[in-house]
Amino acid sequence: MKKRKPSIQLLSIAVLLLAFATACDKTDDPGGDFPSAGTVKDADGNKYNTVKIGTQVWTVENLKTTKYNDGTPIPNVPDDEWSNLTTGAYCNYDNLESNAEIYGRLYNWYAVNTGKLAPAGWHVPTDDDWAILENCLIAIGYNYDGTLEGNKIAKSLCAKTNWALSSEAGTPGAAPENNNSTGFTALPGGYRRSHYGGFDRIGKSGYWWRSTVYDGNTAYYRHLDYDYEVLLRGLDYKANGFSVRLVRD
Repeated sequence: MKKRKPSIQLLSIAVLLLAFATACDKTDDPGGDFPSAGTVKDADGNKYNTVKIGTQVWTVENLKTTKYNDGTPIPNVPDDEWSNLTTGAYCNYDNLESNAEIYGRLYNWYAVNTGKLAPAGWHVPTDDDWAILENCLIAIGYNYDGTLEGNKIAKSLCAKTNWALSSEAGTPGAAPENNNSTGFTALPGGYRRSHYGGFDRIGKSGYWWRSTVYDGNTAYYRHLDYDYEVLLRGLDYKANGFSVRLVRD
């Protein structure tokens, strides 16, 4: 009997698995310390530290720019008009510059959709970019309990400070001094509601836009919470104000 040739589908899966294994080589994380990958500046001249995780390089601070990468100012909308916007805008949590200094600024998805938030060579991460980060960390043992299945990586991504305390094991708020083994340094910058423009969840949750759209009104985001062990994914109105991270092209 002739041997059957592997199907194209099986070959494709094998190629993907090989690529994934390369992207998540444990040698990219010597001694549990992901290496710094230098700095990058935004259009305002703010400087961001970066970290290499697998084949990706991420900023380790939330975006603070008040200008697009072509120098055009991004409108700052502090009042209730925020909820009616269908164009790009930013704000500071509670409209306080002191919050922006710590947590970065909040942007609606329309600002993300311009494609002009990131400096040259960088972009707002897609759904796939976040999935690569998540799967890589799980595969090389960054679940809080050391398992290689399921998503329990929140603690490894969150900063050691500014998170509300929790009694739930493996969450960012439980023994926060053990957080941030990846160097990603996620902070709970909260968000601005699409309805009425109110602010919520600072100190408890962080929300980051993905550049991937769902439909005319909604887009995807990623979410970390002080009392949950999972890097969550969600879908919400484009008029919400969320934080933004950048990943290198």
